[in-house]
Amino acid sequence: MTIKEFSFDLPEHLIAQTPADRRGEDRLLVVNRENGSITDEQMQNFASYLEEGSIVVVNNSKVRKARVYAISDTSSKVEFLFLEENLDHSWQCMVTKAKRQKVGKHYTFSNTEGTYVRKAWITSENEDGTRTVVFEEPLSEEFFQILGHVPLPPYIKREDSFADESRYQTIYAKNEGSVAAPTAGLHFTQEIFDSIKAKGCTIVPITLHVGPGTFLPVRTEKLEDHHMHYERYEISEESARLINQARLEGRKVVATGTTSVRTLESAYSASEQKIVSGEGRTNLFIRPGFKWNVVSQLLTNFHTPESTLLVLVSTFATKELIDKAYQHAVQNEYHFFSYGDAMFIQ
Repeated sequence: MTIKEFSFDLPEHLIAQTPADRRGEDRLLVVNRENGSITDEQMQNFASYLEEGSIVVVNNSKVRKARVYAISDTSSKVEFLFLEENLDHSWQCMVTKAKRQKVGKHYTFSNTEGTYVRKAWITSENEDGTRTVVFEEPLSEEFFQILGHVPLPPYIKREDSFADESRYQTIYAKNEGSVAAPTAGLHFTQEIFDSIKAKGCTIVPITLHVGPGTFLPVRTEKLEDHHMHYERYEISEESARLINQARLEGRKVVATGTTSVRTLESAYSASEQKIVSGEGRTNLFIRPGFKWNVVSQLLTNFHTPESTLLVLVSTFATKELIDKAYQHAVQNEYHFFSYGDAMFIQ
């Protein structure tokens, strides 16, 4: 299949630029894979669509204020997106004006007052387009707290605000390391969590640190030619035990977001027929023909045209059903993307 088959027309005014006035007050489109029905709902009623005993898996990765500006040794302003720290305390970064950011070039990162200053330089240009950046001394989280900006995706056409520091973060975010939010989880409130538990369901945390691949465009025509960026994940022994027990007992495993999907399906061992706990890295690209092993149901947002995420949800349901659901969402003016509404695929 080609990526062009996953295109659709989206009016620009349906791309959410800000979150709902109150967390959890979003619309929910319920899509039933068995009978093909599509139901307009509210996120507050999500639990009523769950089966008793289901496991609801959430990604507890925390978004780092990873977008940081610097002044180069040629006095130009350069934006860095800090992706991952290496063992030697250097960093993998995406940079703007990439062709100009060469090995050996130096940069100064500082606050407006000049009271906090850090200096760095590029040591390598990598095959994936990133740069390896070395600082005079290892960075602490203080660097991001003082100088960093919330890394809002490029389709949000505004600068980040103070409100984004909490709203572009799930209420259960714990392990810092993502450069984008696991956005399906942004809909959850404590009240919705309470209703899930009251339904007899269990909320189980896992971690996948979301990398740039979540919003980078697919540049190949054929799906099989596209390669995902690697992302780090971790599943605790207790979380693996709860998920494996639910599977053995025939209970539903509900993934919150595509990041949870990719973590669960990557951590599944075909030889052991179970989720394996521990740390790992995945570049799994779920596309038509994929064999599902773990995920039974999926809560997700509405995704960008021609994206790996749209391919994933179209694979989980069918392309025909997702096309129908997206047409319904556009016609009924659902809000799309990170700060938009939600879809629950049963």
